[in-house]
Amino acid sequence: MWELTEYLFRWGHFVFGITWIGLLYYFNLVQTEYFKEAEAAARTDAFVKLVPRALWWFRWGAMFTLLTGLGLLGFIGAGLTVDIAIGSIMAIIMFGNVWFIIWPNQKILIQSNEQIAGGGEALPEAAAAAPKAALASRTNTLLSLPMLFFMGSSAHFSHGALAGSWTAFVLALIIILAIEVNAIYGKPGPIASVRGVIVSGLVLTLIMYALVSLVP
Repeated sequence: MWELTEYLFRWGHFVFGITWIGLLYYFNLVQTEYFKEAEAAARTDAFVKLVPRALWWFRWGAMFTLLTGLGLLGFIGAGLTVDIAIGSIMAIIMFGNVWFIIWPNQKILIQSNEQIAGGGEALPEAAAAAPKAALASRTNTLLSLPMLFFMGSSAHFSHGALAGSWTAFVLALIIILAIEVNAIYGKPGPIASVRGVIVSGLVLTLIMYALVSLVP
């Protein structure tokens, strides 16, 4: 029964995680690029009719990915690897970005576009909300590549127990926190474009891999 319970948590983690990260990639690789080229009326219509639906699945996918992930961490217990520790930290930060940066700012944009669709004026705060949501979303896309790498390597290519890799873990944590500080207070820089965020994500994955492989 215990093994079945653990597997159900793992299955749920897969399902909710695919929903969350799949929509993250849709927003960053498809929708954002479309909005750059779309007519104003089309963008407004999408914000009123499409975006709220996508964001509902997006944020609740993130929520239940987190909950099932925490359940799995409870099952792992003393067997915690440095891989799953790093992957989990990135996932938790990504969850925080969804609920505390992306969603609050996207709500402002949705309300602003609803007013425009009704013949009113855009909300004044919408101009500041858009880049905040965009930077947090781009940051999550950046973090998603190493996060998924370490989630997978924890079971198939593990770098050992967390207890034996504290230095590597702390260095990785410093890098992750620096990226998150930029997500809150900084600028997109190289991750502003689709190509840039993909390349940056791959480079970050390589750096993290080198850390856990070479640093004790």
